[in-house]
Amino acid sequence: MDVNKIRNIAIIAHVDHGKTTLVDKLLHAGHLFKAHEKPGELIMDSNELEKERGITILAKNISVRYKDFKINIIDTPGHSDFGGEVERVLNMADGCLLLVDAFEGPMPQTRFVLQKAIELGLKPIVVINKVDKKNCSPDKVHEEVFELMYSLDATENQLDFPTYYGSAKLGWMSLDWNKPTTDITALLDGIIKHIPPPKIEEGSTQMLITSLEFSSYIGRVAIGRVHRGSVKALQNVVLIKRNEGAVIKSKIKELYVFEGFEKLKTEQVNAGDICGMVGLEGFEIGDTLADPAKPEAMHSIDIDEPTMSMLFTINNSPFYGQEGKFVTSRHIKDRLMRELEKNLAMRLGETDSADSFLVFGRGVLHLSILIETMRREGYELQIGQPQVIFKNIDGVKCEPIEELNINLPEEYAGKAIEAVSTRRGEMTNMEPKGDRMDLKFLIPSRGIIGLRNYLLNVTAGEAVVNHRYKEYQPFKGEIQGRINGALISMEMGESIPYSLHNLQDRGKFFIEPGSNVYQGQVIGEHIRSGDLMINVTKTKKLTNIRAAGSDEKMKIAPATKLTLEEALEYIQSDEYVEVTPKSIRLRKIFLNEVDRKRERNKVSVR
Repeated sequence: MDVNKIRNIAIIAHVDHGKTTLVDKLLHAGHLFKAHEKPGELIMDSNELEKERGITILAKNISVRYKDFKINIIDTPGHSDFGGEVERVLNMADGCLLLVDAFEGPMPQTRFVLQKAIELGLKPIVVINKVDKKNCSPDKVHEEVFELMYSLDATENQLDFPTYYGSAKLGWMSLDWNKPTTDITALLDGIIKHIPPPKIEEGSTQMLITSLEFSSYIGRVAIGRVHRGSVKALQNVVLIKRNEGAVIKSKIKELYVFEGFEKLKTEQVNAGDICGMVGLEGFEIGDTLADPAKPEAMHSIDIDEPTMSMLFTINNSPFYGQEGKFVTSRHIKDRLMRELEKNLAMRLGETDSADSFLVFGRGVLHLSILIETMRREGYELQIGQPQVIFKNIDGVKCEPIEELNINLPEEYAGKAIEAVSTRRGEMTNMEPKGDRMDLKFLIPSRGIIGLRNYLLNVTAGEAVVNHRYKEYQPFKGEIQGRINGALISMEMGESIPYSLHNLQDRGKFFIEPGSNVYQGQVIGEHIRSGDLMINVTKTKKLTNIRAAGSDEKMKIAPATKLTLEEALEYIQSDEYVEVTPKSIRLRKIFLNEVDRKRERNKVSVR
């Protein structure tokens, strides 16, 4: 295909600003579906977890034909925890669509992804979405976007960006938000007009592998944009390894291009187009595919370092192996090694035990998505408390600091400020937006663990919390952990309604009547600061005297069900989250009270 008829664009936006909905409309505009087909909404979020959570986790490639142009669209994650995905796929684009909510304006993670695009020299088109929202201010948001780009050192060409207004949900885009249209063709015309065609350099074949897919039919598929020359099916090539620069001979067995959702087999792909190839042995993301006669490596992908770690270990609880298929340390290690191949922001470290692994990532969400995926695949494992990664910089102990943005009803602003302050946060800005307040802070990454859940509880679910990694700064001091102690099961057995009813005044429970529990399992939160051992398996003593209606009067409060992220943020350093395909349980690392006392004494001596 004529390279001047190709446009490679990445769509970048903050979580929940309508990015995936806009991609849906672009797909419909490209007539990818027949009249009888009803693809539904959020078509690109094909992953089960993406559909459930309403966020994009994995970057994906599709293409749309419009007029006689081919537009390759790269859908990118909006959350900074998936920055590894963003940074590698932006290498394939020549321009980007920056999608911004007409009410909220640019948010912290908009800045994160946009910064990467600006550094790569991508030409932006700004799309101010949701102009049908009540109390929105599109003109003000336009100014905020300009100021944001200026602060990110955008070039004059990048600052001269075209702006389109509209509603992806209602399916229209226009150059003037006061003049709605009937479709999004104005935006498609803008992509063709403003996004430059791929730049082509002279020289031998070069392609940077920026993504991979796995198919049970054809195996591993290497995906990237041909930078120089061309690639052909059955062509002999070399792989230049990302880290050590080793050169390995290989061969392309099959070649594919993206057409709509499909990968179509082809014989040749020229520079500028995005393709997938099968048959390359032992490739990794960041490797360069080159001509054997003149192997030249491309600049590899730079990924920000992880800021958080979690301990992954085998499940050794009394309920071990009852619900999962993959339970051994070998199973867990093999699965983590496979994840390393495609998850560039993740690292794997060894521990003193062959049954435990240190997994490093960008945040609790980044690692919890991996844990949830493993759980659904049939794995059983236990996870330790998330720990931030400290660094020694010029002899000073430093920790990761994040920019935190909290949007919440005005009456709750005081509670939010107090909560962040106790976690060593510093306020940088406070701005009213209608009947809500926009608060900005700098806070240690440690302080964010558990903060979202607290704010959602005190604001009845009204708080919108966003954060992004900024930099390492000197250690800010100790932060108080969980104030309330744990309710710990004394016995193994089934929880009895009679016991739960009588123990309700001791705290709130995480289990329901009839739940199987074991000794050392954390089954609730104590109302006081210390841990408390309780017996929830105790049955009512039977007598020949019947108290009329006593059983009917029993009222047990509903159990508090923690999600995986909430459980990870809740636990302390002496606790694990036990994860199986069917259950999420909390437990003490040492199930026996005697062992726990011995460990506490060791810590106090140290």
